[in-house]
Amino acid sequence: MIIYLHGFDSTSPGNYEKVLQLQFIDSDVRFISYSTLHPRHDMQHLLNEVNKVLPQAEGKRPLICGVGLGGYWAERIGFLCQLRQVMFNPNLFPQNNMAGKIDRPEEYVDIATKCVHDFREKNRDRCLVILSRKDGILDSSETASQLDPYYPIVWDEEQGHKFKSISSHLQRIKAFQNLD
Repeated sequence: MIIYLHGFDSTSPGNYEKVLQLQFIDSDVRFISYSTLHPRHDMQHLLNEVNKVLPQAEGKRPLICGVGLGGYWAERIGFLCQLRQVMFNPNLFPQNNMAGKIDRPEEYVDIATKCVHDFREKNRDRCLVILSRKDGILDSSETASQLDPYYPIVWDEEQGHKFKSISSHLQRIKAFQNLD
């Protein structure tokens, strides 16, 4: 089972395309939508929804995957639910770059302060990070410097921020999903 979390643009047709691409490596892909506007509500909603679908994994190794803001949530929800995570161009600091787009960006700061101390250290090697050199929205080198001490980083030379095509990374994702 792969749980897919969209980025800030929940209605982008690219989300459907990524779900279809992920189905090449796992036929059971679950798209979980969230508001993107209310971080505390989104976190509780995502935890509830992920916990609803996990019993349906039936002994398989579930994986949570997200792009942009969805990557932010995939890392946190995956950690809390003990799932492996894959993040494409994760938005690590939505409180800094989402002002004016969401109602309460300061809630991301509150979420960070309430998170488990050193959660990335405790989550070490349970997340695969795929970054675009041509992101255009976020500073990928800053993201890499934040995450490289904890997680493997894969660089993509072609895709932009929304990662329209993830096909060149599917086999790596599948191998990561199946690690013991």
